[in-house]
Amino acid sequence: MATQLIWRSPSARSLTKASILDSRVSPHNSLTVVLTGWRRCLSTRFSSDVHNGDLRVFSGIQPTGTPHLGNYCGAIAKWVALQQPPRRTDGPSESDALTSPTSRDDAPWTRLYSVVDLHALTVTFDAQRMPSQVHSMVAALLGAGLDPSCNILFRQSDVAAHAELAWLLSCITPLGWLQRMTQFKQKTASARTESSLGLLAYPVLMAADILLYRATHVPVGEDQQQHLELTRMIAMTFNDRFASNRVGGKEVLLKPFPMVEDDITTLGGTKRKSLSRIMSLRDPTKKMSKSDKSVLSRIELTDTADDIRKKMRKATTDAVSGIYYDRKERPGVSNLLDIFSAVTGQSVVQLEAQYANYSTGTFKDSVADAVIAKYVSVVSEGQFADGIAYIVSY
Repeated sequence: MATQLIWRSPSARSLTKASILDSRVSPHNSLTVVLTGWRRCLSTRFSSDVHNGDLRVFSGIQPTGTPHLGNYCGAIAKWVALQQPPRRTDGPSESDALTSPTSRDDAPWTRLYSVVDLHALTVTFDAQRMPSQVHSMVAALLGAGLDPSCNILFRQSDVAAHAELAWLLSCITPLGWLQRMTQFKQKTASARTESSLGLLAYPVLMAADILLYRATHVPVGEDQQQHLELTRMIAMTFNDRFASNRVGGKEVLLKPFPMVEDDITTLGGTKRKSLSRIMSLRDPTKKMSKSDKSVLSRIELTDTADDIRKKMRKATTDAVSGIYYDRKERPGVSNLLDIFSAVTGQSVVQLEAQYANYSTGTFKDSVADAVIAKYVSVVSEGQFADGIAYIVSY
């Protein structure tokens, strides 16, 4: 299908209703800008083809600053890898047989990716910086390899239906379901201020994001699998309560399947392992995060080669000789092995054998060289700035 960068802009407003529904809209630098008319999109593009076996992927990323290595290995690399559709390794259960996509490998794939700025409001944020953070995220996504010729990329808040559906779903979601979410408990426990209703309802908005487009598959890491299962429960509740009586028994909200790590391969066909578990360089017991006060804790995709080498050399390790994987006893070294595996495609076992006798200092340099080879040539500072200028021009 024709690629669309769905973005609110003066050039988008000039499009007519006919042009929105016409897939032959003229591209501008490989990007077709379409008006954010969600009702028309839903009625024509996202409602009729799933039952015919077409597959649809949806995923989102928050615009909370420049993406870092953990973001790339967790979400962005999955999106890039999915530009060559993987073979389906999972299949629908008997209860899903009537509403799930078929498992044929030649089924058409639609990929929808969103910069989820509404989700970013659930934590402390700077309203003045939010627009530039959205632009920075989109520029980084394009620079990191997300091909606008085969993906749909849009800003969440430009589609009012996300918030509208979230409200409708919140009215049928038991409060206890949300209070049992592990992430809510963790964030509430670590919060310096009182948690908001938005933080509690975060999984409902996530469910709306997915169910709105009748996504069949969602790339998820370990920390999001609980939320996706909640999405399926909300969909089943909605269908049980409304669909059977109002639309001839057909399910209105499609229950999505998770795409876990083993379902996603790199462009070269190599299985990607441990890519959602990139930890902080300074505290390898915590995930790499943009909110960490120390810039030494993360490798940002716009870091220079010198920046990367400096951060790697300061990464927390230990005084034990040799290089081997042990998450419990050697979290720092294990984290570096995960990073090395993520950027090279080699398994941790292969890397352990190759670098077994290296000192941690020499090993850090090798990891830094691998990261630099992977990213610096792709997301250079100049490309990043040019990308932002291009996106702002819309």
